[in-house]
Amino acid sequence: MPRRTLFLITAIVLALHWLVLGGVSLGWDHAPQPAGKVFSTRSIAAAPPASPPPAAPAAQISAPAPQRPAPAARPAPRQPPATARQPAPADSAQADTAPAAATDGSGESAQPLADTDVAAAAQTDTGTAAAPSPLAPASAASGPVAQAAPAPASAPSPASADTSAGAGVDISPPGDGPSRSTSSAPPPARLPPPARLAFDVSGQAKKFAYNARAELLWQHDGARYEARQEISAFLVGSRAQRSVGTISSQGLLPDRFSDKSRSEQAAHFDYAKGRVIFSANTPEAALGPGTQDRLSVFIQLGALLAADPGRFVPGTHVTLTTVSARSADRWTFSVEASETLDLPAGPTEALKLQRLPRKDYDQKAELWVAPALGYLPVRIRITQANGDFADLQLRSRTTP
Repeated sequence: MPRRTLFLITAIVLALHWLVLGGVSLGWDHAPQPAGKVFSTRSIAAAPPASPPPAAPAAQISAPAPQRPAPAARPAPRQPPATARQPAPADSAQADTAPAAATDGSGESAQPLADTDVAAAAQTDTGTAAAPSPLAPASAASGPVAQAAPAPASAPSPASADTSAGAGVDISPPGDGPSRSTSSAPPPARLPPPARLAFDVSGQAKKFAYNARAELLWQHDGARYEARQEISAFLVGSRAQRSVGTISSQGLLPDRFSDKSRSEQAAHFDYAKGRVIFSANTPEAALGPGTQDRLSVFIQLGALLAADPGRFVPGTHVTLTTVSARSADRWTFSVEASETLDLPAGPTEALKLQRLPRKDYDQKAELWVAPALGYLPVRIRITQANGDFADLQLRSRTTP
């Protein structure tokens, strides 16, 4: 009997360890991927033939040329030589436009690109420059068509602007929606004093409800900072995230971010090369101005609000690059209205920020920061697409 009881307790502890630590959303974790295979369809539409119509105007322009000298050819002696000379330009004009019409009509082969360039130049001279634009390559010669063709390809789409990891910090006022700019510099920031925040945690992982404790340790000396967040449950173990780096007038400049549960993974910020390097051997990411990791972003968002509270009215959107231990992505937060939270630490006035998901399986992340505590986070709630969640509520604040 004692041996069976020991085996049973061991099995329960291992099951709880796998369920809770494997599913707890600590910080801005990756959203879970959909179970099974996801199929997508794509429709391909054939490009409409754009060149046959221009061929007719070219023929109409060249055809009248032989008819103009006809009245002057009425004197008998010179009429035969004149008629013999004028059909030749008509034939050569048709010979020049014929390859262009054939190339435009096919539109499938990349081989006659040189001929297309020549035909485009000839048609530009005759006033039909807009006709061959669908076939003009990006390397075409200068001219109205060649200059217009590369523009759509070089202009970034809204989606690509949002996902550019090398972008800066973008702040858009209410009504403008998430910013599409990728060149803004980080705004000023005012960091809170060092603090040790203790949280009560309630959540659900793989349909298993749990309660735990968490702690966020924030400390700095004005030049360098360290932030460490750890969540632990009885008989289960703990999971920790740590961010260290330097401090500038724009706030935090992370040097290293680590995430440790069963094993540790880390992201290293190389500002000299402008790259983020991951220990998991995943592809490197661009390191743009104002980039934060999944833990420092807690502190940085509050520091932005503390530096200029009047700028961040409800409806304002803040977009910045966030880095996990494996990848980087552009995240947009919406500033919501202020509210009074009933926390274990007592009633607390807090300002809410909410992450705006862009994909079907993005997390729903909510963050409340308290002006009375230097805009430090007092509540963090993260909800996964499958319904699992973690809700951290402030229990106490002390000086480290």
